[in-house]
Amino acid sequence: MLEGMLRLPLRRFEDERGWFCELRRESLLPKPTRQTNVSSSRRGVIRGLHFHERGQDDLFACLVGTARVVVLDRASGETFSEDIGEDNPVALYIPGRHAHGFEALTDLLFCYHVTEEYDPATPDEHGLAWNDERVAHLWSTATPILSARDAS
Repeated sequence: MLEGMLRLPLRRFEDERGWFCELRRESLLPKPTRQTNVSSSRRGVIRGLHFHERGQDDLFACLVGTARVVVLDRASGETFSEDIGEDNPVALYIPGRHAHGFEALTDLLFCYHVTEEYDPATPDEHGLAWNDERVAHLWSTATPILSARDAS
């Protein structure tokens, strides 16, 4: 685990109706979250790598399906990767100084809580190539589906 990261197991309570899960407890986090985002991705999509210079941290959770989370400590070059989701229900807290992203190993629904609200006038969104030599080996695909931003 990289410096500042947290791995929070998520307990699912299931019965004939479906399941319930507590997704976030602020008292366990280093900073309060201020915005929650949800994305849907088709299998083969990679979102990232992104990082934030002004201090936004992210709490990642995969609600449906399976995602591979990849994190790069930009200072040391150390990496972290874990498949999270239905078979491994955990949330990952990632300090924004680390470059981070995820790959949809299946079609998925992904949730990320962030510690700063997005400001389109001055976005704190920076990127590294998904296939940076330090992380390229961690993805399951060499031909991902990318946004125009992530492709550049």
